[in-house]
Amino acid sequence: MEFFDNHKKLFGAATFMFVGLTILVAIIPAIRNQNNNRPLPDAKPLSAEETKGKAIFMANGCVACHTQQVRNVDMDKVWGSRPSVAADYAGVTRTDFWRNTATLMGTERTGPDLTNIGTRQPSKDWNLVHLFNPRIVVKESVMPAYPWLFTVKKSISKNDVVVNVPAKYLPAPGDTIVATREALNLIAYLQSLKQVKLPDGTPPPGFLYKREEQKAAANATNALPNGQELFVANCQACHQSSGEGLPGAFPPLKGSPIVNGNENLELYVDIIMNGYDARPEYGAMAPVGTNAGFTENEVAAIMNYERTSWGNTGKEVTPEEIKKIMDVLKQKTAK
Repeated sequence: MEFFDNHKKLFGAATFMFVGLTILVAIIPAIRNQNNNRPLPDAKPLSAEETKGKAIFMANGCVACHTQQVRNVDMDKVWGSRPSVAADYAGVTRTDFWRNTATLMGTERTGPDLTNIGTRQPSKDWNLVHLFNPRIVVKESVMPAYPWLFTVKKSISKNDVVVNVPAKYLPAPGDTIVATREALNLIAYLQSLKQVKLPDGTPPPGFLYKREEQKAAANATNALPNGQELFVANCQACHQSSGEGLPGAFPPLKGSPIVNGNENLELYVDIIMNGYDARPEYGAMAPVGTNAGFTENEVAAIMNYERTSWGNTGKEVTPEEIKKIMDVLKQKTAK
């Protein structure tokens, strides 16, 4: 019993066991996992600007509402082209010497998942407006505004990045909202979040619980999806519920010659499927249709909603004619 009476031996043995078990149970498996799970070949490390933006993302508690993990269930297909895999997080290292790894996978989705937000919403203009006041672009948003990441100026310099804020949201007439370096770093981090493609020949994990029966039933009746619902889910954040867009940031669909016209339906479909860059007049549009995997029925439904709303008088289109255009666009893209 002398061992239990000698505090040096007792605490020394306890310390030895604790350190030994830590190495055996935590450190060695972690090293083994790090060696087995490497980043995907096309994965790019964060730049210095993006790394600073990640720190701002963490400092402002964004992980409380946004996840960065695409689960392998069918409802998560809107967030990425495939479920997340271990290799997606293999390149995440310690925040610094004193602080542990911040994977930012999250546990709750009060807001959208951000795994592939750099692809879904590449527009810097939209992201800056959304960061300044989310209600400008999404009226129903519960996300807090981050005005401290911006400055208000009466006159600007050539290096200032101006945020296209509608006049009614300005603090005072004549004010100009300018993004700070912190805001630009945060946007750079968000735009870096893009799901990396798996190596050629590697089958992606499948999504579970697919709703094939509902899709088959819809095709059997040849009924178009609800165009308004598709517009709200995929287009309204930029083009607004009024179809008027935001001046200097996103073009109006109300009265648009592309939306109303019949001579260039190919351009119309191409914009929906593959995006469009109208700079310097407007910000770049993401390939919404391709990212969401739109079929000809969904494209036709959106077009018909846009062509018959806000006073527009465009002729309704059919899935058959849209499919022909989509096939032509696929051939052009393949070349």
